[in-house]
Amino acid sequence: MTTDIAIVFAVILAALALFIWQKIPAVIVAVLVSLSLFVAGILSPGEVLAGLGDPVVILIAGLFVVGAGLEVSGVTTWAGQQLVAKSAGNKTRAFVLLILIAALVTAAISVNGTVAALMPMVIVVAMRLGVPTSQLLVPLCFTAHSATMLTLLGAPLNVISSNVAAEAGFGGIGFFEFAIAGIPMLIGSAVIMVLTQRFLLPHRNGDSLPPDFSAHAQNLVEHYRIEDGLQRLRVRGTSAYVGKARDAVDLKAYAGLSLVAVQEGDSGKPLQRAQIAEGDYLLVRGDAQAVGRLAAEQHLALRTDEGAAGAVTETLFNKGSGLAEVIIPPRSKLAGQTAFVGMSARSGELMVLGIQRGGQDLPPGPVTLGVGDHLLLQGTWAALDKNLSDPQVLVVDSPEVVRRQSIPLGHKAWEALIVLAALVVMLVGGWFPAALVAVICSVALILLGVLTVPQAYKGIDWNTCILVGGMIPLATAMTKTGAAVLIADILINAVGAAGPRAVLAGLFLVTFALTQLMSNTAAALVMLPIAVATGSELGISPMPLIIGVTIAAHGALLTPVATPVNLMVMGAGGYKFGDYWKFGLPIGAWWLFVAMFIAPLYWKFAV
Repeated sequence: MTTDIAIVFAVILAALALFIWQKIPAVIVAVLVSLSLFVAGILSPGEVLAGLGDPVVILIAGLFVVGAGLEVSGVTTWAGQQLVAKSAGNKTRAFVLLILIAALVTAAISVNGTVAALMPMVIVVAMRLGVPTSQLLVPLCFTAHSATMLTLLGAPLNVISSNVAAEAGFGGIGFFEFAIAGIPMLIGSAVIMVLTQRFLLPHRNGDSLPPDFSAHAQNLVEHYRIEDGLQRLRVRGTSAYVGKARDAVDLKAYAGLSLVAVQEGDSGKPLQRAQIAEGDYLLVRGDAQAVGRLAAEQHLALRTDEGAAGAVTETLFNKGSGLAEVIIPPRSKLAGQTAFVGMSARSGELMVLGIQRGGQDLPPGPVTLGVGDHLLLQGTWAALDKNLSDPQVLVVDSPEVVRRQSIPLGHKAWEALIVLAALVVMLVGGWFPAALVAVICSVALILLGVLTVPQAYKGIDWNTCILVGGMIPLATAMTKTGAAVLIADILINAVGAAGPRAVLAGLFLVTFALTQLMSNTAAALVMLPIAVATGSELGISPMPLIIGVTIAAHGALLTPVATPVNLMVMGAGGYKFGDYWKFGLPIGAWWLFVAMFIAPLYWKFAV
C-alpha cells in the first residue's frame, strides 16, 4: 500500500466517523475532505475546486429549481388535494392513492420536495379518516424513496450514478432507463407496505403537527367578519365606473364604506380585465344608507341574492390574489399612523380589509394604529410576497406557505408544467448536455414568471450541492491513487469466488449500511468508484454494480437520521428511533433482490 492510498483511506475513515458522529454538518465534512486531500498533496487546487463546478452539481441545482417551480405554482398541492378528494373516507383506497401520488410527484421533483409538499395533505387525510398519523407518514417517505429510480429527476444521486456510468465508458443512464429497476422497486415496496403497515408501524399521533391551511381563507373571512354588512352592486350601463380601472373606484366620499372586491359579471370571479364593464359587480362593506347613496349616485343596482356572501372567499383568495394577516410589532414605524378599512396600502398594491385590536373590530373610519394591532391585507400573491418581508410588520402565516398548500394549479401552473415537459424531452433526446438543459429550464421558469430569482435561490438545496461538490474530489483521489482498485481487490478476494452476484450483494450491503448513518449521496460517492474498479478487476461490466450501489444508497430505510425526510416526519408521526427499521427491513430485502436478480437482466454482467 502506497502512502497516498493510506492517506486516502485515513480521510475516508475520518469522514465516515464525522458523518456518523453528526456533530459537524455533513456539508462541512465534505469540504474538509476536499481540503485534506489538497493539504496532503493528493490533489491539485484545480482538482479540488473542480467538484464545485462539476456539471453534475449544476444539473442538480437546476433540477431543484424546476422542483421549486412545480411547488410554487401549486402542481404538488393539486396532487395532494386529489388524494384528499379521491380517498372518499376509505382507508385502503387512501393508502393506495398515497403511494401512487407520492410516486408520481417524486418522479418529477425528487424525494425532499415530495415529502415537504404532501406531508400536510397526508396529515389532513389521516385526521379525516381517523387514522393515526404514524400509519401514513413513514409510508409517504418510503414510497418516495422507492420511487426515486423511476426517472433521472427522482434524486440527485441518480444524476451522479449516470455521470459515473458515462465516465466509465458506458454512455450514462437514460432519463427513463432508471425505471427498469425503479418500477419493480416501487411495486414490491408498495405490496410490502400495504400488507405490513398495520402490524409493523405504531399507532400514534405526533405532538407537533404542521398547520392545515386548507380552510385558511374562510377562517380569516369569518374572524374579521368580512361578510358582515357585505353588499353586491351590479354596474349599470349608465354608471360612471364603466370603462374605468378597478383602482379608480374611490369611496372616500361615502363614509364608513369600503370596497372589498370587483367581480366579473358573467363568472363571478375576480375581475381580470383592465376595465370595469356593464354587468360587473362591486362588493362593498359598510353602512346600509351609504350603500344606498352609492348605488343611486353611481347608477348601481343593489342585489339582494346570496351571491356576495357565498363568493367572497373565492373572490378574495384565489390563483391571482390572497389574504395575509399581519401584526404591528414594537418599534414599528407604522405605530401611530392612521389607517382605515378599505384604504390602499403599500403603494396601492395591497388593500386593508380589516383592523382589530385585542380580537375586536375597531370602529369604522380612520384609526390610529398601535403596537399589537392586527390587519387583514388583500392583494396579488406577488404583492404579498414583495411587501410583507418588511420588518415593520410581523406576518402571522407566510403567504408563500399558505399558497403552496391551498391553491392547486395556481398562477403559472401550466407554464411550470410546460417547462417540466421541455426538460424531460430535452433530457431524453440528448440534444444538449444535461447541465445546460437544467440551466435553460431554470431561466425559463424565471422569465415566464413562475419563480422570482429569490425563490429560485431558495428552492436550491445548497447543502446537497456543496456536499456533492465537496465529495467528488474524494472519488477522484480514490481513482487517481488506486485506492478504489485496492478495495475492489479486497472485495473480490473475499467473495469473488462466489461469482459476480455475490460481489454485487457485498457492494449493496456495505452501501446500504453506510447510508443508514450518513448522507446517501456521500455513501454513493465513496462506493461508486469501488463499483467501477471492481467491475474492471473482475472483467465484467460495472453497470449492474453501479445500479446495485445506486439502489442501496437510496435505501435510507432503517433510521430516522438516514435522510432529512425521515426526520421531517418523525415529530408529526410520533415515531421513535426503533420504529423505522421494523418497517424498512423487509423493503430493503426486496431491493437487494431487485439489485441482484432483476436489474442484471437488463444491465448484464457480460462486457
